[in-house]
Amino acid sequence: MSELYTSQAVRQELFAEADEVYASIKERLVSPEWIALENGPLERRMKPEGDELVRLLLQSHYTLRGQAKPVKEVVGADGRARTHIREGTHRNVETIFGAVVAERDAHSGRGLSALHPVDADLNLPEGKFSHEVERQVALAVAQNSFEESVKLLKRTTSASVAKRQAEELTQRAATDFISFYEKSEFDASMIEYTGPLLVLTFDQKGVVMRTEDLKEATRKQAERKLRKLQSRHCRGEPHGRKRMATVAAVYTIHPHFRTATDVINGLRRIRDVTPKEKPKPEYKRLWASLETSPQDVIRDAFDEAKKRDPRRSKRWIVLIDGDDDLEKWAKRAAKEAGVEITIGLDFIHALQYLWKAGKAFNKEETSELENWVLDRLENILHGKVSDVAAGIRRSATLRGLDEDERKPVDKCVDYFLNRTHMMRYAELLEIGAPIATGVIEGGCRYLINDRLDVTGARWSLRGAEAVLRLRALVGSGDFDEYWDYHEQQERQRNHDSLYGQGMAPRVRLSTARRHLRVVS
Repeated sequence: MSELYTSQAVRQELFAEADEVYASIKERLVSPEWIALENGPLERRMKPEGDELVRLLLQSHYTLRGQAKPVKEVVGADGRARTHIREGTHRNVETIFGAVVAERDAHSGRGLSALHPVDADLNLPEGKFSHEVERQVALAVAQNSFEESVKLLKRTTSASVAKRQAEELTQRAATDFISFYEKSEFDASMIEYTGPLLVLTFDQKGVVMRTEDLKEATRKQAERKLRKLQSRHCRGEPHGRKRMATVAAVYTIHPHFRTATDVINGLRRIRDVTPKEKPKPEYKRLWASLETSPQDVIRDAFDEAKKRDPRRSKRWIVLIDGDDDLEKWAKRAAKEAGVEITIGLDFIHALQYLWKAGKAFNKEETSELENWVLDRLENILHGKVSDVAAGIRRSATLRGLDEDERKPVDKCVDYFLNRTHMMRYAELLEIGAPIATGVIEGGCRYLINDRLDVTGARWSLRGAEAVLRLRALVGSGDFDEYWDYHEQQERQRNHDSLYGQGMAPRVRLSTARRHLRVVS
């Protein structure tokens, strides 16, 4: 860190132009023209005036900091001293208040790269955009399209950022996502206060990609299929446009005890006179990846869960939608982690199969159909999955349903019988565990549907992955902590790693008077 110089004469010289602009603003604020303004127009006029004033103040500060000298010899990571000093080199920096010039000394030697200790002291970025501009872009892009983000930045700051530059800044902003979570630790003092149920939940969602960023198998499959029409896809033809993102969430939760009847009443919109307060997920971490394999995303989730339950004292529950691969990968990750898990099938997913089967026996949109479905669901919630499946199939036989009518019935029965081991609803309800995958469904909607699943959008792998990471940080409430870490990593990459012993030398502002060139 630099040691600040406090000479009154230097301050007056440096900040003279800013003082003039400040005085000019004060004059306009008491002028008849501005006094006649309403609040809205007044604020709109003040915004650019204020930004320009702050830009001049920031420029003066950069100029002051640029006079600092290293307190010891400048030695590069190659072990060679930089003994040649060239004063007054400069670089442009685009800040949220506008462009400024960072003027500083360059330390070099014959055949050696130049080093700038003042850049390290300020932790200036590798490119021209300041870290704060990068942060503002990251937050905007996490919520809006690149086009809208650029417009938003123009309205709210004085930085000039083009769309292509915003895309590059987004990717840079997400660089440290993986290492941030690898190095982060869960607060040990909070573990005993978190709920006894530790939930891991997974899903997969397709994202429309550019052709070059599709997985090879997807691209080849689409190329092999002949299209009937040139201008559109017909039903059943593979589009060959999507790459699957794996979505994961980990959280703890306190038990929410209810009976099968409570669940059915909830579906019927029947409210208790004294409703039970439903506990909320605690310290939920939500993320998704197109780049990382599903197996590795699931392993990462188990690593995250281990941080929240180092003594393995909680009940581990995995909730999925019945995907065979997700079940296989979760079991494998659990075995590698040495933990016991209870896998639960999303009961809403199972309910959808019941509704389709019920239409073979009852007319659509009738109370008879609803009662048929909910009666069987209640038995399933009591643990009688096999009995329900056998009864449905027997009813189809007794009614003499033809092959087409039996298709949804047989599909439902086969689905239940193949997943009976996952439909442990009676056990889950008894311990107050969730039986629905609402958290991961909401995660898919937030991470992908609301941002990446935009009509006409075709994503590059790097761009989509960066946006997913930033939305995950915002959605998990980790963005501010991540950004502090990211700036520390940027300093290490861009500055400290260039110097001997992996650390840039401290700099100090001299007490000797020196001519300062104020940059406008």
